[in-house]
Amino acid sequence: MDFGLGSADDEFRAEVRDWLSRHLVGRYAELAGRGGPGSEHEGGEARRAWERELGAGGWIGLGWDRAHGAYGNRSATLTEQVVWAEEYARARAPGRMGHIGENLLAPTLIAYGDEAQRRRFLPGIARGEELWCQGYSEPEAGSDLAGLRTAAVRDGAGYRVSGQKIWTSLAAEADWCFVLARTDPGERRHRGLSFLLVPMDQPGRIEVRPIRQMSGTAEFNEVFFDGAVARDVVGGEGAGWRVAMGLLAWERGVSTLVQQIGFAAELADVVEAAVRCGAVRDPVVRDQLVRQWAELKVMRWNALRTLGAAGDAGAPSVAKLLWGGWHRRLGELAMGVRGAAAVLGPADWTADAPYELDALQRLFLFSRADTIYGGSDEIQRTIIAERVLGLPRVER
Repeated sequence: MDFGLGSADDEFRAEVRDWLSRHLVGRYAELAGRGGPGSEHEGGEARRAWERELGAGGWIGLGWDRAHGAYGNRSATLTEQVVWAEEYARARAPGRMGHIGENLLAPTLIAYGDEAQRRRFLPGIARGEELWCQGYSEPEAGSDLAGLRTAAVRDGAGYRVSGQKIWTSLAAEADWCFVLARTDPGERRHRGLSFLLVPMDQPGRIEVRPIRQMSGTAEFNEVFFDGAVARDVVGGEGAGWRVAMGLLAWERGVSTLVQQIGFAAELADVVEAAVRCGAVRDPVVRDQLVRQWAELKVMRWNALRTLGAAGDAGAPSVAKLLWGGWHRRLGELAMGVRGAAAVLGPADWTADAPYELDALQRLFLFSRADTIYGGSDEIQRTIIAERVLGLPRVER
């Protein structure tokens, strides 16, 4: 299979590199490599301004349907989307605060929303002015999303939403949250759910509580809804499960290539650490490093192969299984190559203030969750078994 890009893509790559080099300056340059998974708490104000910078440059929404360019995004082929993703990651541009709106909600509105919803919400996302968070998981309904308890009751032309969501990234910064809630209490499991758009600025009706992790940071949040008002339902009442599953299909697209370039940078850091401390002389360590490199190449080829493969029910699950396990093993290797030094804090640490973990320590701690969040490995294997291989469904 030919994974090469054409001359038009090379020209587009030059344009992207030029724009990034001219705009990644000042406070944005100071955020290089920051704000991604494990460090989403860093540089919030500047990263929000960076979203508006991207919007003004026309770089938000490259993956949207061409027919909807009127909503603010420039048209781009699939290979141009790949080029943009690769160059953004290589430039170590700040971690995106708008990716949930751009890469998850926007394609969902294009596929399932009505024209009024597209006109209301897509331009704000394209300009980098409105940020979104995702209200799916609950304390008793994470991987088993169909067991959610958050309820939405009809109130005039809208709904009143009550319940709790958890593990919500960017909830404290977001302007809006798309929430999966039960609108028909008489139905069970996948039936009777609706996909609602909820404004976050509702004092007294929405409370956001940070979740402090063992790394010392709080990227995730709990969100409590107490009669919060929602006016928009996407896809119609009761169609929430279909819309929610459609959204998850967008989650494993071109963005996986950005993720993999970030992985490559982390692998390079681990290799550098192995060389610096002499662990690379160990043949077992060398074998592990080479294996990580080879598996990362395979993940890239698999991601390119499956881009645009509409209807491939197993592709997202296969991708999640590949990168989740790979990244967790990289975190373990990052500690292994450094030996006892991996568990030490900085030399100048004092008991007066908590110390900052270094990049490889954060990698290890954060990557412990990779095989759980976004759908655990067990759930992904069940999806492949039932929906792709046609094996008998598991009794639940």
